[in-house]
Amino acid sequence: MKRLARSTHFSRFFIGLLLILKVLPGYAQGHAVGIFDGHQDVGANVKPGSAVFIPQTGQYVISGAGYNIWADHDEFQYVWKKMTGDFILYARAEFLGSWVEYHRKVGWMVRKSLDGNSPHVNAVEHGDGLTSLQFRRAAGAQTEEHRLKMTHANILQLERKGNLYIMRAAIYGDVFQTDTIAGVDLGDEVYVGLFVGSHNSDVLETGVFSNVSITVPYKDESDQNTQMTMGSNLEILELASGHREVIYKVPYSIQAPNWTPDGRSLIFNDAKGLIYRFDLATRTPSPINTGTIVHNNNDHVISFDGKMLGLSNWVKELGGSIIYTVPIEGGNPKQITPKGPSYMHGWSPDGKSLVFCGERNGEFDVYKIPAAGGKEERLTDAKGLDDGPEYTPDGQYIYFNSVRSGLMQIWRMKPDGSQQEQITHDGLNNWFAHISPDGKWIVYLSFLPEETPAGIHPPYKHVYIRISPIDGKGEPKVLAYLYGGQGSINTPSWSPDSKKIAFISNSSE
Repeated sequence: MKRLARSTHFSRFFIGLLLILKVLPGYAQGHAVGIFDGHQDVGANVKPGSAVFIPQTGQYVISGAGYNIWADHDEFQYVWKKMTGDFILYARAEFLGSWVEYHRKVGWMVRKSLDGNSPHVNAVEHGDGLTSLQFRRAAGAQTEEHRLKMTHANILQLERKGNLYIMRAAIYGDVFQTDTIAGVDLGDEVYVGLFVGSHNSDVLETGVFSNVSITVPYKDESDQNTQMTMGSNLEILELASGHREVIYKVPYSIQAPNWTPDGRSLIFNDAKGLIYRFDLATRTPSPINTGTIVHNNNDHVISFDGKMLGLSNWVKELGGSIIYTVPIEGGNPKQITPKGPSYMHGWSPDGKSLVFCGERNGEFDVYKIPAAGGKEERLTDAKGLDDGPEYTPDGQYIYFNSVRSGLMQIWRMKPDGSQQEQITHDGLNNWFAHISPDGKWIVYLSFLPEETPAGIHPPYKHVYIRISPIDGKGEPKVLAYLYGGQGSINTPSWSPDSKKIAFISNSSE
C-alpha cells in the first residue's frame, strides 16, 4: 500500500480557508471555538491572531504570531479550555501555506495560566519538521526540550497522568514514537488547547488541526477486567484521506458497528445487550426485535446477502455465549450452537456456514457449524487462544487471530482448516482482521504489548486500527489512533464500497 498522503485532505481547503477566516464566527478574540472555551493571544502586545472551527470538516484553523514559545516567556495564539484530572489530547496538525520562519510551531499545550511566563508542557512540530516535547517547570523559568528522533510528525498526542506528561507523535500511517516528562506540577485545574506561533512578531502563521479529540480516560487502566461503562463515539473514517467523523455520541457504552450491505445503516449493540440499527441518513438508532434474546454481546455479524444477522447471546444455563440467527429486520431467533461459550464471528459467502470462537474443554478454538444448525466442526487445535474467524468474500480463506506464536497475530486457513499460515509478524498484539468487500485489504485492531497481554483484548486502552494488503505483504499502516479496544471493531465494519470503516472510540467526557 502506498504511504497515506500527508496533506491531501488539507490542500483542497487552502484557498477556501483563507476566505473563511474573514467571515465565520470565532474570528474575534475570546469566543468559544468548537469544543474549546475560548481563544486569545498569549503574551504582551502580540500581533492579533485568529481561530475558526469549521463544522463541515471538523477542522480548526488557527493563525498566530509572536516572537516564540521559548526561553522565559511565550507569545502565540491559543485555543483553550479548562480541565481537571487526567486527559488525552489528540489531533492531526498541518501548517497552511509557505513559511517565513522555520521555527514556526503548531501543537498541543497544557498551561497553568494564560500569563506569558506560565509553566507549561507542549507537544510541538516546528516548521522545519523538528518534533519535540517542551516544558517550563516554573513561572519565568527557562524552557526545556526533549527532541524526538523522528521529524515532520503530523499526528500529535499529549496525555496527562497526574504530574506525568506523555507525548506521542507520528507521521500519519506510522506507529507512535513516545517521550515523557515527570515532575512538572501545573496544578489540578489547567488550560489545555491547540496553539500556533510564528517565531516572528510581525508575521502570522496558520495551522490546520483535524480529528481533534479530548479524551478523559478510564480511572484505572491497569484493570484488565473493566466493565464497559464509558461514553462512546461512533466514528466513520475515510481511508483515502484519514478523515474521521463522529456521527453519534452517547454517554454510555455502544459497541461493534456492522455496516449493512446496502450501505444505509450500521448495526451495533449496547452494554445492556440490545441490538440497534443506526440509520446513516437520519443519524438515529432504532432497536431491532430479537425476541427473548436480549443479552447480546459485541460479536454480531451480518450475512453477505444482508438478509440475516448472527448474534452471540449470554445464556448462563448453557455455559455462556450462545449463537443465534435472526432476520436482519428482526423476528424470532433460532438457536444454532448447543453450548457455550460460542462467539459468533463470520458467515460463509454462500450463507450456509457460520464460524465462531468456542471454548471446549478449556481451549478456545475456531469452529464451523451449518447456519441451519447441526454438528460443529473444530478447525484449529493449537494451544492457546484462536479467535475472530472471518471468511473472505470469495470464500477461499478464513482469517483469524492466534496467540500460538507468542504475541497475538493474524492468521488464515482454508475453510476446512488446512494450510494455516501467519499473516502479520510484528511486535504488536493484533486482533480481529476484517476483510474489505473488494477482497484487497484487511483492517485489524492492534494493542500495545506493554499495556495488554497477548491473550486478552480489554476496553479503554491506547490502540491502533491498522490496514494491510490481504496477503500481509507490505508494511502495515495506521488508519486510526484511538482510545478504545474491546468493542471498537470486533465485527466486520467496512462500507460496501471498501472506502470507509466504522468503529467506536471511548471517553468519559
